[in-house]
Amino acid sequence: VTELDKKSFDGFTEDGNGMIDFWAAWCNPCKILSPLIEEIAKEQKGKIKFGKVNVDDNLELSRRFQIFSIPTVLFFKDGKQVDRFSGAIPKADILKKIKENF
Repeated sequence: VTELDKKSFDGFTEDGNGMIDFWAAWCNPCKILSPLIEEIAKEQKGKIKFGKVNVDDNLELSRRFQIFSIPTVLFFKDGKQVDRFSGAIPKADILKKIKENF
């Protein structure tokens, strides 16, 4: 899972399929979701790019994508946002979202 900021974000999402986790170190639901995303990233290696954005360090990106609660995960296909979800959801639900979007 690649740590992203405003300099690297657009380049990371412009080609292929990507899933971006907007999170913060103090956020308990983020601490629940993060290991699930790490696990899925290993299983989906080479198929989907996984990134994460620390909202405390990247307010500009948080505003740009209207992140009002965390964790929020955005799905990108060739540079365009195609879906999102907020909150810590079960692994099976994340995999379902991946299947629906990619």
